[in-house]
Amino acid sequence: MTVIDYKSAGVDIHAGNEAVKRIKKAVESTFSSQVLTDIGAFGAMYDLKAIMRDYQQPVLVQSIDGVGTKAMIARMMNKFDTLGMDLVSATANDIIVLGAKPLTLLDYIANDKLRPHIIEQLVLGMVKACRENNIALVGGETAEMPGTYLPGEHDLAGVITGVVEKDRAILGKDIVPGDVVLAFASSGLHTNGYSLARKLLFEVGKLSVESYLPELQRTLGEVLLEPHINYTRPVLHLLQQSIGIKGMAHITGGGMLENIPRILPAGCGVEIKKNTWPIQPLFNMLMQLGHLDDLESYRTFNMGVGLVLIGNQQCADDARAALANFTAFKLYEIGQVVQGEGKVVLCA
Repeated sequence: MTVIDYKSAGVDIHAGNEAVKRIKKAVESTFSSQVLTDIGAFGAMYDLKAIMRDYQQPVLVQSIDGVGTKAMIARMMNKFDTLGMDLVSATANDIIVLGAKPLTLLDYIANDKLRPHIIEQLVLGMVKACRENNIALVGGETAEMPGTYLPGEHDLAGVITGVVEKDRAILGKDIVPGDVVLAFASSGLHTNGYSLARKLLFEVGKLSVESYLPELQRTLGEVLLEPHINYTRPVLHLLQQSIGIKGMAHITGGGMLENIPRILPAGCGVEIKKNTWPIQPLFNMLMQLGHLDDLESYRTFNMGVGLVLIGNQQCADDARAALANFTAFKLYEIGQVVQGEGKVVLCA
């Protein structure tokens, strides 16, 4: 009689244990004294008492995100270490724009077959980004689902939790016409627009991840795996200065045209002046390959802008001054708030 066990069905418990063994010490390096559970517990426990002493009306802020089809580029490159960094940055940026300080991250890794060395790369990327931004990687889940995912496929998602003082949450309600729009540059596509980018670059342009791009002095694969920038440190620094930031937007899928309107109150629109920030050659390449007009390009890609801040002119001046020591981050004045009904208009 042939025994049909879990492993023969495609799920290897031993591989799961090996993966945990590889990442355990690294994950624990992100723990603070508030983390009460170890890897392997049924749930993550985080002691809020010490942190909440600093808040009168603490509000938990949460977001969930993933790395999308950027995971397919990682598979093509057989390089997975930056995807974990992307996940931390994508989720952290989603809550810092609300004024929240990130505290913990829970991750979810799904695949067709558990490969411990790949799990290790993914988690070490998360560990690096969490340590750089004082976020505890409190746990997660690894799911091995043969038949659900194609051979070699990986999916990576995560839930981040942060905290903000209720009356200091940044919701955009005080934005008025005349306010200034500032932008932090992106490092490239970040994690959005990859479905269109892959079609244009690989199918239309007939390029491969090994194709060398002279204007970028790197291969296409290296360009496409450039890690998503994490804006936690400079944004939290600005918030500590109390300079009067009225609104912030993480420029994710939908670009500036779809994400900035999410924070605009009634009666406000935004005019963005093109060519007031650096746009990487990759975006020009994509526009040329797809014969894309500005509307489609700025609605699909971030076009070189990773995060937007809005405040009055004094706030803008103070923000630039406050970031003097953050040499890796520069703010560009890219537009202004005008009277309107929630639309973003591109100007020459």
